[in-house]
Amino acid sequence: MSSSRSSKTGTGSPWDGEFARYFDERAHNLRATAYLLCGDWHQAEDITQAALLKLYLAWPRLSRHDALDGYARKIVLRTFLSEHRRVWRKREKLTDALPDVPGETHGTEQEMLVRHALSGIAPKQRAVLVLRYFEDLSVEETAAALGCSTGNVKSQGARGLATLRKRLGPHFSELALSGAHDDGR
Repeated sequence: MSSSRSSKTGTGSPWDGEFARYFDERAHNLRATAYLLCGDWHQAEDITQAALLKLYLAWPRLSRHDALDGYARKIVLRTFLSEHRRVWRKREKLTDALPDVPGETHGTEQEMLVRHALSGIAPKQRAVLVLRYFEDLSVEETAAALGCSTGNVKSQGARGLATLRKRLGPHFSELALSGAHDDGR
C-alpha cells in the first residue's frame, strides 16, 4: 500500500492495533452469539464479519471504548434481524448439488437440541432469549441492545420461552433440571 492512502481506513490507520486486539479477544464470542441467533455457522460467520466491518468503520467515532461489547452485540443483533428481512433470502434457488457439510457441531446432545429448538423461534424472540439467557443481560440491557421497551423484552421473552417449551416438548423439564444442577441457577 502506498503511504498516500487515507489515514481513516485500511492499513496504517491509527486504531488498527487497538481494533485488532479487540477483534482477537471478542470475535469468537460475537460469532457464538450470531450462531445462537441464526443456527448456522456459515451465516454466523457472515453476520460476524459484517458486524466487525461496521464496528471498524465506526471505531474512530466511538468515544467510550469501555462499552464496545454492548455496541458490538447490538451490531450483531441488528445485522441478524436485517438479514431476516431481506427478500433475497426467500428467493434462494434449489440445486442438485449437495450443500456444504455443516460447520462445527460442538456441544452435548442437550445443547444441540436447544439450538435446534431455537432455530424455529421468531428472530426477535430468539434475539431476546439469546441476550437474556446466553449473554446473561438484564431486561433493561436487552431492551437497550434491541432498541425497544422493557415491556417488549418481557413479552417477547415470554412468547419465545413458550415456543421453546413447546418445541422441546418432554425434553424441556429435564433440560431445566440439568441446567439448575450445572450452574446453580
